[in-house]
Amino acid sequence: MPLYEYKCANCGQVFEVMQKFSDDPLTRHEACGGAVERLLSSPALQFKGSGWYITDYAKGNGKSSNGKSGGDSTPAKPAPSDTSSSTKSSTTAPSTPAK
Repeated sequence: MPLYEYKCANCGQVFEVMQKFSDDPLTRHEACGGAVERLLSSPALQFKGSGWYITDYAKGNGKSSNGKSGGDSTPAKPAPSDTSSSTKSSTTAPSTPAK
């Protein structure tokens, strides 16, 4: 049930009343009998961001909203091989034999 805020015109007291949506608004303050008006206040729930769309989720999961892989459409090229690494000299220290 929503919580409504009222202000009394007679005594100036601000009070809250929990009412159903279908209940009629209050017209009289129970404490002093003065006329009351319902106050408008900002809601406690705030949505931040641009909206509730599939495109608002974090990027970088590898898929776009149409189900295809993201990024470039060209396949990645393999790194060029380094031919000098295969012709190493055998000047390393001998390993100790396992016992």
